[in-house]
Amino acid sequence: MSASATTIPYKDKSKFYNELCSEASGIAEKEWFVNLANFAALLKQHLPKINWVGFYLAHNGELLLSSFQGLPACTRIALGKGVCGTAARSMESIIVPDVDQFPGHIVCDSASRSEIVLPLIKDGNLLGVLDIDSPVLARFTEEDRVGLQKLTEILVTKSQWPQSFT
Repeated sequence: MSASATTIPYKDKSKFYNELCSEASGIAEKEWFVNLANFAALLKQHLPKINWVGFYLAHNGELLLSSFQGLPACTRIALGKGVCGTAARSMESIIVPDVDQFPGHIVCDSASRSEIVLPLIKDGNLLGVLDIDSPVLARFTEEDRVGLQKLTEILVTKSQWPQSFT
């Protein structure tokens, strides 16, 4: 396993996400919990202008906080509540340009201004979500969603998930 200590240039987002996915593939292990920790750290290292990145995992009808980088966060989120719960329930990615305009937004870090949430889905089952916050309004674009979706696919396919998730 080898991860880059230098930052991948972000100017060309397509190239950035290709390099990020290549690095993620290189550090991926079979254990899902190891990958969650390393993928959160990888994103925090390379993705500019973010203040929080992490995973919430589906468990008994709610999302539970898992590996993350940033300030302490909400530990439980009901499905359908906030950005994470909404993305989890719909099983679709959500880009929120201004979190103050999202009905029911759950504030964990008051510095967060925009957010992107991507569901982790395997064989039609919700495993959890990847949540990324930024202190910058309208920080995330469709290009970010596409690139991050590729990253979540690496995480889902390279990890061996317990039966309780699938």
